Amino acid sequence: MSDLALRKISEEEYLRTEELSPYRREYIDGFVSALHGEDTPNAQAGATSRHGLICMNIGSALHRIALRQGCRLYQSDMRVRISQPRFTRYYSPDLVLTCDPVDDDATFLASPCLVAEVLSPSTRDLDRREKLFAYTALPSVQGYLLVDTATRAARLYVRNGEAWDEQYAEEGELRLPCLDVPLVLSDIYEGINL
Repeated sequence: MSDLALRKISEEEYLRTEELSPYRREYIDGFVSALHGEDTPNAQAGATSRHGLICMNIGSALHRIALRQGCRLYQSDMRVRISQPRFTRYYSPDLVLTCDPVDDDATFLASPCLVAEVLSPSTRDLDRREKLFAYTALPSVQGYLLVDTATRAARLYVRNGEAWDEQYAEEGELRLPCLDVPLVLSDIYEGINL
């Protein structure tokens, strides 16, 4: 496994070996990096209790609403495929929403509508720079939500034609695209000591 982090592989090889991998991995332009569990420089530590509760709170707030609107919300195990002329990537966001039909055997989405990342010290910079660029390059993405774990704050990027509007909140709510519903910060941080 650690050999894959150092050598370039094809997208096909990544998908084939991903089925057998004991670790969650992301694919970045031919290079594979483990997210959890492997002792390599690229592996990230497992999620903290705070991170997990925030993800669960967001998922709980949106899951039934998404189903009622004919959409599907996935938490952490559904990858997003981003293929552009200059790069191909597979990320595993904390939450991802699609309103397109999804096969029950699908292992990735190519056209998500909303992507959410819960920031942690090991992923914060990646989520705010590289993933922001990659997710907003997907024409289907209407919103990219970043939720902090160090402070009570969330940032939402919302597509506005060819541009992106940025919303920031430490209290109150953010109105999520795709589902057109408010996400209340007190709901996001319920049960969290911050």
